Amino acid sequence: MTEKKPIRPASTVVLLRDSDHGLETLLLRRNKALAFAGGFWVFPGGSLDAADLAAADGDEEQAARIAAAREAMEECGQQPDPDDMVLLSHWTTPEVERKRFATWIYAAPLRGEDAVVIDGGEIHDSRWLPVAQALAEHRAGELAMLPPTWISLVTLSHYRSVDEAIARERESPVPQVLPVLAGVDGDLVAMYRGDAGYDAADPQQPGPRHRACMQGGVWSYVYQEVDPAYPPLVPLPQE
Repeated sequence: MTEKKPIRPASTVVLLRDSDHGLETLLLRRNKALAFAGGFWVFPGGSLDAADLAAADGDEEQAARIAAAREAMEECGQQPDPDDMVLLSHWTTPEVERKRFATWIYAAPLRGEDAVVIDGGEIHDSRWLPVAQALAEHRAGELAMLPPTWISLVTLSHYRSVDEAIARERESPVPQVLPVLAGVDGDLVAMYRGDAGYDAADPQQPGPRHRACMQGGVWSYVYQEVDPAYPPLVPLPQE
């Protein structure tokens, strides 16, 4: 019997501000030498520690907010208020991965104009970018990112301001996501609940498609003929 890998609680926060070019977010580039997501662009975040849980009196979700704020300060010198955070989604690392995390993904406005100060260890670069521009650069193959980052940006791209994003997301359902990963012809597929191949980890099973597909380092989202019990992870274009 294969021993199950432990799943560590973690959190991340999408820092937001308004600009003349629309809603902006702060992206951090991970050290290329890191074994996990080296060179990828991410939001600040990391694992919960004992002090986070103690500060939250053992409430794990509140500890996740505290941890996200702490990591933002440590990784880039920014200080979001945990009380301002809105939960976008919750992702659990696929079972095939060596290290697994259960990660709360929050969005939060930044009230001040503190300079970005990266740690120079785990984080090697930073950019404030309009959300639309970040997605455009990803489509051009210039910003490598993981599906939770990309899907969070796609969701936020539908909002024109920080206030609109926070208000709307406070009223939105919070997806609980456990992807199943598989390869097809050299490309990567992340299947989500409702996909025909999800239970068998077989992306070539005929039937509904609920997945993110990576071709040439660029993600796309597919949601076709899926049971309404499994809603889309991002707002879909109106027909």
